[in-house]
Amino acid sequence: MLKRIGFIGAGKMAQAMIEGIVKANGVTKDNIMASAATERTLKAVSEKYGILGSLNNKDVARFADILILAVKPDQHAGIINEIKNEINQGTIIVTIAAGITLGDIERLFGLQVKSVRTMPNTPSLVGEGMSALCPNKYITEEELMAVEQLFQSFGQTERLEENLMDAVPSISGSSPAYVYMLIEAMADGGVRQGIPRDKAYRLAAQAVLGAAKMVLETGRHPGELKDQVCTPGGATIEAVATLESEQFRGAIIAAMESCTSKVKNLG
Repeated sequence: MLKRIGFIGAGKMAQAMIEGIVKANGVTKDNIMASAATERTLKAVSEKYGILGSLNNKDVARFADILILAVKPDQHAGIINEIKNEINQGTIIVTIAAGITLGDIERLFGLQVKSVRTMPNTPSLVGEGMSALCPNKYITEEELMAVEQLFQSFGQTERLEENLMDAVPSISGSSPAYVYMLIEAMADGGVRQGIPRDKAYRLAAQAVLGAAKMVLETGRHPGELKDQVCTPGGATIEAVATLESEQFRGAIIAAMESCTSKVKNLG
């Protein structure tokens, strides 16, 4: 990929993406530029990843073929007003913020700008990201594939219709936080039963990783895989029964509903 990649904003999500891109060697470091609000952040990011940097968002806008707006939802209007006269013809605008629609981007630019709405997640940092993508009508198939290739350098991608994008944070964007809480709770349970803390975290995290790979690589229904672990009258089905009585699945679904509701309010 020869396209130049720009990041306006260099926060945690942008850094996760930059690290994934750099590790994948899909884009040379001199073809990546990021801007940051402070000299301290800019210096840290530029030195850590060896990429170009600027405190001026306009520099990044002029530089990029694919411009990623890695800022909070309420900052988009101000940022776009600042850079809308600086982007090159054919620049692809990529958003990663919850609740920002393709219509919002076109309205704020006041142009028939090429844009792709995405929702990545922080496991991009270790090359295991999951990103949903939705292009506007001005994006060609070749251009969308270029954006997909970029996001696939740090994980997997899935194309979705825009009416589904508000639901994506709850299932993949924000959900690593739920999983970290699960791992922490499992480790706490192990510590309570005498397992050393470091070993408890490793046991719990690897179990979650292995279970996820079983779902992805076997293609079997999660319920079927769960049943295979639950021997009649055994310890696992006892644990599952307790989770059901404590409304484990209901709590997850309720959390996802509240996440989606918040996303829509952010938009």
